[in-house]
Amino acid sequence: MDDRIPVSRAVDFGTAKLMPDVDRPRGWLLTVDGAPQSYVDLDDPLHLEFEYTRRLGHVLDTAGPTGAQAPEPLEVLHLGGGALTLPRYVAATRPGSRQRVIEADRGLLGLVTEVLPVPSTVLAEVSAADARAALQKSPDASADVIIADVFGGSRVPAHLTSVECARHAARVLRPTGRYAANLADGAPFDFLRSQLATLGAVFDQLCLIAEPGMLRGRRFGNAILVASHGALPVAALARRAAADPFPARVADGAALERFVAGAEPVWDAAAVPSPPPPDGAFSLS
Repeated sequence: MDDRIPVSRAVDFGTAKLMPDVDRPRGWLLTVDGAPQSYVDLDDPLHLEFEYTRRLGHVLDTAGPTGAQAPEPLEVLHLGGGALTLPRYVAATRPGSRQRVIEADRGLLGLVTEVLPVPSTVLAEVSAADARAALQKSPDASADVIIADVFGGSRVPAHLTSVECARHAARVLRPTGRYAANLADGAPFDFLRSQLATLGAVFDQLCLIAEPGMLRGRRFGNAILVASHGALPVAALARRAAADPFPARVADGAALERFVAGAEPVWDAAAVPSPPPPDGAFSLS
């Protein structure tokens, strides 16, 4: 018998709810102000319920000098913590990895660590801080991967969308490191195109992982932008994304250049948050 009950609590930036999944004995959904934010299965850290989280998992799986051929430990900086889904995943797939998690909402962190305790095998330093401020204080060449999954409500904060912020990310990454950002937009993709131009002004290599229907402008949705100074494993990412329950494709090279054409990099002085999603785009009834 499942005796779990939903937990609702006011946190720093809204109302958080943790709801048990009736289909998975130890699965939990985290929402903030009604918007799905994270999903965790305490028995199975390899289970990534949300498609965008699965795509970030693909980036992590193919990271490191030898990628998936030898799953060596990684140094990972997570900007945005949520229910700590990806730190748990990294600990399971890359044992011995050292991770830092930055989450601005101290109340949310307290709720998650209380109700969804993190195993001792997860070697993660979790801090309540602003993501940009923490990034700026991070040592040079200290991370193999930076995951940026920061939303204020349902929008990416403006101060995380600029060239100046991207330069800090590039400084913190090692030469073969990768920066992966979860972004949300819809046609005509002014925000997404500007973010590609912004990271393209700092990094040598870019690719974009998204569902074809989203990129055709049929709906508002998430896209994962991956940037690096070194070569990106585009073929490996494409194979993994195509095999997902909701297949995605990977755009790079000339196709990405055509998509970005005409967009300009964003600097701090002109930075704005990502657009608000249409009503019901990410909310639960």
